Amino acid sequence: MKNFSFILIYSICVNFIIFGCNMGQTDQKKTMGNKEVNPKNLQTAIFAGGCFWCMEPPYDNLPGIISTTAGYTGGHVEDPSYEEVSTGETGHAEAVKIEFDSTKISYAELLRVFWRNIDPTNPFGQFADRGSQYRTAIFYLDDKQKETALQSKRELEESGKFKDPIVTQIVPAAVFYPAEDYHQEYYKKNPLRYYNYKVGSGRAGYLEKTWGEEK
Repeated sequence: MKNFSFILIYSICVNFIIFGCNMGQTDQKKTMGNKEVNPKNLQTAIFAGGCFWCMEPPYDNLPGIISTTAGYTGGHVEDPSYEEVSTGETGHAEAVKIEFDSTKISYAELLRVFWRNIDPTNPFGQFADRGSQYRTAIFYLDDKQKETALQSKRELEESGKFKDPIVTQIVPAAVFYPAEDYHQEYYKKNPLRYYNYKVGSGRAGYLEKTWGEEK
């Protein structure tokens, strides 16, 4: 069993190293179908939760979600490339921008999903990914989002779910730059590599252990 476990872990790690978050070029934004929504009800949320490959899937099939876009935000370099962001020197975080119909899903519900897909206690990155570009953050677009985010964070802290402090930032939204097209919907374009990355990075196991069926 030891040899089998070692081979399995080795295989996962190799796939993670080769196919991990360090991939992809080309350009543009991804949208989800031709969903119509009254402009008055269309709202935007921006969350950073480590590698953006893993932050689109939790939202894509929720009712009321119009689109998700992987990208970069919170930095000081205009229209950065993936390579630039990966150095950790641009100040950007990998993030996902979510456009949603507020009559079908609330911002509070998006936050609930967000907390259940990250490690909010890690100030150095997420799982196998280290660096400020993998920090967790909620980028609020108005005072109402800020208030809702702060309340959501307080509730999580008071729940006793985590022994360590919640370090996820709650900060004003900055310019959001869509990532290269290769990164959009990566989990659909490369399902096996995505699976190996999510497992090999430690994210899948952590979320299962922490939340189980609560997810």
